[in-house]
Parts: sequence; C-alpha cells; structure tokens
Amino acid sequence: MVHIVVQPEEDFDLKRLGALLVLAAATLAIHGCSIASDTYDATKGAVKTTYSLTKGAVIMGVGTGKLVYQVGDFTFDVVTAPLDWPLMQQDIETVDGLSPKQAIRSGRVKMAPYVVKGKRYMPMSLEQAMNYREQGVASWYGYETRRLEGGHMTANGEAFDPMGLSAAHKHLPLPMFVRVTNLENGRSLIVRVNDRGPFIDGRIIDLSAGAAKKLGFYGQGLARVRVEAIRS
Repeated sequence: MVHIVVQPEEDFDLKRLGALLVLAAATLAIHGCSIASDTYDATKGAVKTTYSLTKGAVIMGVGTGKLVYQVGDFTFDVVTAPLDWPLMQQDIETVDGLSPKQAIRSGRVKMAPYVVKGKRYMPMSLEQAMNYREQGVASWYGYETRRLEGGHMTANGEAFDPMGLSAAHKHLPLPMFVRVTNLENGRSLIVRVNDRGPFIDGRIIDLSAGAAKKLGFYGQGLARVRVEAIRS
C-alpha cells in the first residue's frame, strides 16, 4: 500500500495539487473511505498502483508541493525540480525525439525511447515492468552533487537527493518502485526509480548514496543484488 500526503515547499504547482485534492475528495465521497482504486498520476505514465490518500490533505501555502509516499516501512519525498537545474545524466541527448528538458516539460519521459551517446534505449512496457525481476551488479552515484551549488534533476524532472532512496535504471518506466536486495548480506529496501543509467556494461541499477549505505555496499562501491518490481 502506498500512502500520499502533501507538504508545502516553495514554488508550488497549484494545478497538480488541485488535481490531487479533487481526486481525494471525489474518492472519499463515493467510497466513504480513504482508498482510491485509480492511479494518482504524480507523473504521467507511472506504473499503476493502488494509493491510499491521507485524510486531511490541505494547501498549507503557495510554494513547491512535496508529495510524500509511504511504501511499506520506507518514506519518499518527491519534489519537482526547477527546469533550469542540470540533469544528473547529462549524456542523455534526446527523449522521444525532443531535448530532455522539452520531454520533461511535456510529460513524455516515462516510457519514451531515449538516446545516450548515439545509442537508442527502449524502456519496458507497463506489463513487462510489473513482472520485472533481475539479478546483477549494482553501483551507486550522485554523492558528489552535495558539494555543488544549487540542485540536480533526475531524468523525469524530480529533484535528486543523494541521501534519499532512489535509483537509476536503463529500461524501467519512470517513476517506479522496486525492491533491491543485497545478495551478499541479505539487506533489502525499496527505492524509487526516477532516473536513467547506469550506462556501464555489466551493471543493472545505479542507487543513490543513501540507498547504498543502507544496503551496506557504499564503501566497496559495487554489490550483487536482486531487483524486483513492487506489485500492488
């Protein structure tokens, strides 16, 4: 079960939060409870999941809205990044025939084909993604951004938090929640896939520094892992 609450930040997109609150109100009025059977489309093309809308969500002020997802024991803060922030993966040349920023602005990133250093990548369909399970090598990335001014955005336009629980994947739809298990020590957690990569042969997923630390391979840099889709 995924829970959503809304918290105030700066530069909030009122249309997006308004849609959320209308959906919440309509759902509660019809069903008399807090369970919504439809997808809350925080980002277009997200893999469908049943969401539980937290009662009492209100607009606390005008600024960037922050969606807070609770997935099992893990919490995810999702903030839309300003479009002038640089991408974490600056080698992405085009997305669905557009520049990366144009694709983000028009909501065409989620399952769209994209090009990196002349190579075209085709993301999975939703059906393929919901049955995804793979073992291979994980790495981690992004900690160096903490020393830079301003912020960086992921391939789907979210603000990147190096100490959050996020990941980059070449082929999964964006965004998507997956469970990652370190096969070397048995540690497991859920991460939000919101970026593209790693573009290094032999690696299947790039994790944030925060996720790598929780999984116990931050110091060594690489680990054998199992990655599997979170099903509703």
